[in-house]
Amino acid sequence: MPVRRVVVGHNKEGKSVLISDGPAPAVRTNPLRPGHVSNDIWKTGPLPYPLHAVHEDPTLGPRQIHPPKGGTIIRIAEIGPESEEIRNMTPEKAREVFKAMGNEGASSFGRGGRHPMMHRTETIDYAICIEGEIVMLLDEGEVTLKAGDVLIQLGTNHAWSNRSGKVAKMLYVLIDGEFDEEMKGWFGGGGH
Repeated sequence: MPVRRVVVGHNKEGKSVLISDGPAPAVRTNPLRPGHVSNDIWKTGPLPYPLHAVHEDPTLGPRQIHPPKGGTIIRIAEIGPESEEIRNMTPEKAREVFKAMGNEGASSFGRGGRHPMMHRTETIDYAICIEGEIVMLLDEGEVTLKAGDVLIQLGTNHAWSNRSGKVAKMLYVLIDGEFDEEMKGWFGGGGH
């Protein structure tokens, strides 16, 4: 699933220029989650983000499900139809999946999560369905998104379940957040 990424910036004279135009280099799959392909398009460190004439590609390096402290990630993911393997996953296996995505502690399956891919991070996520159909499961209830729908996720425990039989394509913008004191009392902090 190549995603074209165009990056523009500045040259040493301060003129706006094309920096790169090609497939996003940070394409990741997880053998523990068949049918899931993730493309990190860009990410930032703490805001305000320092703008330099020349940037190293921030998407390369270890996989992270969450943005850096104070930062952001924009990601496009393909989520294949949910398999029996995922539906029958143990809590231990679910934690392995999240460990491979860079945040084992985000997994909540076996600790109140009702689906193997249930997880929580201290983030605000903008989730846009750009192709297909997908269901977001919550602790109580669920919501179905179709192409063009936008969901704002405020640090909730959730899972994405593709019940459609076809690949769903999602665009996510993840923004670092922090639980307030009341929320930390409910389920602690450190979901990064």
